Amino acid sequence: MTVPNISAKSTDLKVFLVTENRLLRDTLARLLRKQTGILVAGVVANAENVSRQIVESGCDIVLADYSPSSSNIHSLRNLHKQNSQFKIVLIGMDNDPESFLKAIHLGARGYVLKDASALEIVSAIRCVGRGEAICPPNLCMVLVEYVWSEERRNLQSVRSTGASGNRLTHRQVQLMILVADGLSNKEIATSLNLSQFTVKNHLRRVMRQVQATNRYDAVEMIRASGQLEERRVATQSD
Repeated sequence: MTVPNISAKSTDLKVFLVTENRLLRDTLARLLRKQTGILVAGVVANAENVSRQIVESGCDIVLADYSPSSSNIHSLRNLHKQNSQFKIVLIGMDNDPESFLKAIHLGARGYVLKDASALEIVSAIRCVGRGEAICPPNLCMVLVEYVWSEERRNLQSVRSTGASGNRLTHRQVQLMILVADGLSNKEIATSLNLSQFTVKNHLRRVMRQVQATNRYDAVEMIRASGQLEERRVATQSD
């Protein structure tokens, strides 16, 4: 491993470089050492046996070249699972959806294409260092579709297990039907002859029960479990 920058400042962004290609490794190391506010915390060819060095370096970002066949990929995946505070930036990405989707599972914060310039790589590092994420514009829709696909899969899972695992009370279902219909807390309280305070408490309990972060997600999860429709059908048949 090469010697990191000297005279580092506490505010410097610490980058640990992992790439098997020697020419790329040396070029990136020289490039980063010239950047103000960036410290090269370490440079290695292979991540397989250096997880401890990466951890001990106290780096903020692990910069790695991406190749599905590289031994680094498995090591970086394990490193991220054990130390999620490390922000991974992948460079050398192929400009195709399949390669990008494989890379997503590494939990990287930044994705940079093969033909990216030195300026774009440095910009990606700084963006991720600020807590942002970066993705090639032409692959953003791939990411959006992936997120929607995962959401649909989760809702299908809720449909298959939620009906038995998160059964709501009769009153809770009544309330959530009104939420689904777009009624406000005041309108729900009037409809069910409850206080607004009681309505709010019911909503909090339901969201906690189905592990939703807001009333709208709760409605979707309960709808996916079939409980809203069950109640509507029962009401219509009464």
